[in-house]
Amino acid sequence: MPHARPPLPYRLHVTLCVEGLRSALALHGITLPSLRVDLPGFAGTYAPPAGLVTLGNCNTATARALAAVLRKSAAG
Repeated sequence: MPHARPPLPYRLHVTLCVEGLRSALALHGITLPSLRVDLPGFAGTYAPPAGLVTLGNCNTATARALAAVLRKSAAG
């Protein structure tokens, strides 16, 4: 039996989450090229679907920039 697709509002919620993260990172000049909705995360039979976000790979300069932003934010 094929898996049912998750309802559109839930898929939209995950997509908006990814776009929000992309926008927030862009405010700091950070781009994660592989940032996307993890489509296999919707394949589960449990409810609600996992709705995972794939952060993907980045180079070391991007990783350092992300770490610096997180440290600055944590320091207040």
